Amino acid sequence: MANLDKSKNHSIFGRPFSRLGLVRVSQALHSTLRKRCSSFRRFTAGVLATLALATADTAFAFDALDAEFHFTLDPCASPGNAKCGKFYTIADNGLEQDWAGETVFCNPPYGRAIYDWVFKCWRESRKPGTTVVLLIPVRTDTRYFHEFIYRKAREIRFIRGRLRFGDGTAPAPFPSMVVIF
Repeated sequence: MANLDKSKNHSIFGRPFSRLGLVRVSQALHSTLRKRCSSFRRFTAGVLATLALATADTAFAFDALDAEFHFTLDPCASPGNAKCGKFYTIADNGLEQDWAGETVFCNPPYGRAIYDWVFKCWRESRKPGTTVVLLIPVRTDTRYFHEFIYRKAREIRFIRGRLRFGDGTAPAPFPSMVVIF
């Protein structure tokens, strides 16, 4: 620590402090950093687990939504995790397919392409007889949220708590929402 005379008043940003106060701040910062590093390790483990399972559907969320909407199409599936009789795989590229007249459950890959998926869901939902239900992370600060979801979706449902994807043991490191177009 710098040479601080206990008898003098010192200031940081115009606020007085004593050497004892500085020690307390230092201890509080150390404690906070220790907690945050621990949280970061848990967060990183959760992200890695989620990235591996990001396109797997959460069975509980799907079943509840399917009972309400009766889905006919899953445009982001693989033969192993398809939730509907009609589905598109990566090879089929659901972004290039027509969804007209379908009731769609879309749980897109969570990454940079999510913008394209949200745009596709919004655009397809404007076709007659088409309903799209989108399960994505809550990201209200993104361009796609403001361009295609906010004030354009029929309904936005924020899911309380954090979902677990596939066989994941840890919850997702982000909250989720269901967007209904």
